[in-house]
Amino acid sequence: MLTVKNPIMPGFYPDPSICAVGGDYYLVNSSFAYFPGLPVMHSRDLLHWEQIGNVLDRQSQLPLENAGLSQGLFAPTIRYHKGLFYVICTNVTRGGNFVVTAENPEGPWSEPHFLKDAGGIDPSLFFDEDGKCYYIGTHPNPDGCRYDGDWFIWIQELDLNTWELIGEPKDVWNGAMRGVHWPEGPHLYKIGDYYYILHAEGGTGPEHAVTVCRSKHLWGPYENNFCNPILTHRHLGQDYPVKYVGHADLFKTPAGEWFMTMLAVRPLEGFTTMGRETFLAKVTWEKGWPVVNAGIGKLTDTVEVDLKEWIPEEDPTSYTVRTGRKNCVPGSGRIYDFTGMKELGDEFLLLRNPRDGMVNLRPGEGLFLRAEKISLNEKKAASYLSVRQQHHCFTATTTICVDSLPEKCSAGIAVMQNESFQLRGQLYGDEVNALLVRDGAQESVGRIHITGDEVTLILRVNGLAASLCVKCGEVETPVAEGIDIRSLSTEIAGGFVGCTVGIYAMDQSNLEIEKRVCFKSFSYEV
Repeated sequence: MLTVKNPIMPGFYPDPSICAVGGDYYLVNSSFAYFPGLPVMHSRDLLHWEQIGNVLDRQSQLPLENAGLSQGLFAPTIRYHKGLFYVICTNVTRGGNFVVTAENPEGPWSEPHFLKDAGGIDPSLFFDEDGKCYYIGTHPNPDGCRYDGDWFIWIQELDLNTWELIGEPKDVWNGAMRGVHWPEGPHLYKIGDYYYILHAEGGTGPEHAVTVCRSKHLWGPYENNFCNPILTHRHLGQDYPVKYVGHADLFKTPAGEWFMTMLAVRPLEGFTTMGRETFLAKVTWEKGWPVVNAGIGKLTDTVEVDLKEWIPEEDPTSYTVRTGRKNCVPGSGRIYDFTGMKELGDEFLLLRNPRDGMVNLRPGEGLFLRAEKISLNEKKAASYLSVRQQHHCFTATTTICVDSLPEKCSAGIAVMQNESFQLRGQLYGDEVNALLVRDGAQESVGRIHITGDEVTLILRVNGLAASLCVKCGEVETPVAEGIDIRSLSTEIAGGFVGCTVGIYAMDQSNLEIEKRVCFKSFSYEV
């Protein structure tokens, strides 16, 4: 037996969907307006994970122009059928619901097949025993919404040759609770004699819940489980350490065990800075219904799994070993020496649709980031390269070549929640400035002058407080301490994303020439 620690994907990994293919498990998450989109994780024991790519890694697959950071890609579903992997998702900014396919989950994935007349969000695919494929999704009450979140779950057959919805759509369910808000994230399964719809309701905040219904016929009628919701933390009070539990997906191991992935958050003092994370729970069956963590009824810190341990770094067939890349294990620290790197790992994120060549690695020199005439406060493709925040306490550093900083350009390190809420350590000329942005208003909370050819910016986050220091040579000097970053939380900033941490460059001149800033290194350590 292995002991798996929750969350299995710490930090900004919301809306998890998982599929089991033999002894392999593939998991995808929402990525909203970050590029590339939809990270793909792989495991063979549910304990050790490796990122094997991103579903949407080409500009042509992912139009995100002018998307707010909590727009873009919502709630993907990954499924496998007869040698082909399918991911269905909603691009709420451009095009709506679409499907991409791949023979290998490492990619390449196809161009998106946008589905005509597939309104709503959070779609999923179901392959029935007769080989037919069905679309299941959500949309507003066709008779008119009586209140915010008055939506229905509907099913329609999908022709995989033409990528057209065929036959008649049918509304089959609108939630387990009376007057339910936001029945969403539905997944359809055939288990034994029943079709099951597992879905979320109550919204993706404090009232989030997992509910289930079933029918012996795909088109219904579906019966409610009188034990609904089968998982929620909304009754545990505002001070419970794990909240917002919902948006689940079921799967089975070769050993016959059933599990469920879902999202939840771990706020500090009521403030969530890391966003929604991916958790795991054990599922058993009683009287034909799934029971989550029987005898406990809530998420646990650890989950026992009857699988053989698998360590990707020691498996010559793993993506980690085959590609020669460092496996950035979810929840781990990482140190990047850009002077010795030839390519970036799959864990790095850019904003929206970055221009080609924004990032340029030069062996022996460093990473040259093009300074765009766009600030991080705009809903555009600002020059920002980041990783997900995955801990309440961490230290992020970057070393910048001061003499590479062009005139009227700034560069630095940032913790970003969205366009209007962020903390930056900014180098401009011979000055480093600590800038806190709240609700779009920028405030300097500390500044110092620096000397030397290189400067290292050190950003330390300790829960809901942060500090910025600079290091020139061997001397470390504080710029600002005790910075209140509660505003970088979902509860204040709003939206659906967690914070990311990274480096950026901006060109504040009027010159139409390319300018780049050299970063020697970046690290995220715990």
